[in-house]
Amino acid sequence: MKKVLILWIMALMVTLPISAQVLKNIDEIAPFSEGLAAVRKGKQWGFINEEGKMVIAFRDDIYVSPKSDETKTGVLGVKYPLFNEGLCLIKQTVEDGVPVFGFIDISGKVVIEPQFLNIYPFKDGFTTAVLFDKTIKGENEFKLKIYEYKFFDVRVSATGEITDYFEKRDHIQMTVKRYQMPEIGAKILNKNLVATHTAEQGWSIDKLETKN
Repeated sequence: MKKVLILWIMALMVTLPISAQVLKNIDEIAPFSEGLAAVRKGKQWGFINEEGKMVIAFRDDIYVSPKSDETKTGVLGVKYPLFNEGLCLIKQTVEDGVPVFGFIDISGKVVIEPQFLNIYPFKDGFTTAVLFDKTIKGENEFKLKIYEYKFFDVRVSATGEITDYFEKRDHIQMTVKRYQMPEIGAKILNKNLVATHTAEQGWSIDKLETKN
């Protein structure tokens, strides 16, 4: 009888699945998107694949909106880090705390350097954004660098190429106390059309140039 019981237990061990813990001490888990799910430990996020393997190590530049508003379609609507068309938002800060945004790919490599003040999700390889550009104009009498700031609504490809400049943006304050994230003034309607907005003229619809 004892021998039969041992054989039964051994057979049960063979047929029952054996669970293996692959990750622990996780504070938050986001939904899967494009085969990857973001996981948070403290203030850092990383990504696991569908087998639970960590494929992007924990890092502190992966972006989520601190007060996400899912009615927004720019960066303010990002509740969880998600991959979209193989890209995930990252954030850096400039000008003593003003956020700028770029993207990593599924390997964790930065493929689009943070340079946008606001950006829509990619669709069919393109999106629109507010571009932040800072160049040195020279130095003042105290040998301090003088910078020129430029802002544009632009169309961006998923490779990071700025394919179109639409409108020059003014009245963007690049100090933390005065900074307000700008609304994106250009929307891609389809592969042929883009809508652009100015305070003076409202929305206009224009044709996009087709590039071979």
